[in-house]
Amino acid sequence: MKLNVGSVNETKVNAVRQMIGDYPMFQDAEVVGIKVAVAEYGHPRSIQEVVDGAKDRARQAFQDGDYSFGIEGGLMEVPHTKTGYMEVTACAIYDGEDFHLGLSPAFEWPAAVIDGIINKGLDGSQALKAANVTDHEKVGTANGGVSILTNGRMDRTTYNKIAVQMALIHLEHPEFF
Repeated sequence: MKLNVGSVNETKVNAVRQMIGDYPMFQDAEVVGIKVAVAEYGHPRSIQEVVDGAKDRARQAFQDGDYSFGIEGGLMEVPHTKTGYMEVTACAIYDGEDFHLGLSPAFEWPAAVIDGIINKGLDGSQALKAANVTDHEKVGTANGGVSILTNGRMDRTTYNKIAVQMALIHLEHPEFF
């Protein structure tokens, strides 16, 4: 079985690779990262954009495989938060016909990071750097901002794995969906 991931970002490819090891239906599956066309910079600013981005990545990666996975992080509006937004990741699994969705937990970026994304059009890595949270140029390809804000208690691969796991509920229990 071949599983394609709509990204060559190792935090996304490894999230799928590590998570499927717990699922008998994916025993001996090959996981391949596929470069897909996405905006180089920018950051989804709504749950609609996050889910659409994950679905688009999965759709583009569905080539010569059994399933494709799209993983996309971005902002969603959340009432009663300090900034009005939280960061969330969506995973869309595509089987050639249907999408199976899952979400990660959500967390709040510092206000200066939200300002960089919403008002200055920066992506997460750029906004984190501009807010002096990190000096890493592309922290999203490393441990991610979630690792910085949790003092290393959670890295981006683990964060992405949770979204993958939630989407896999649909495949493991098709009788409910």
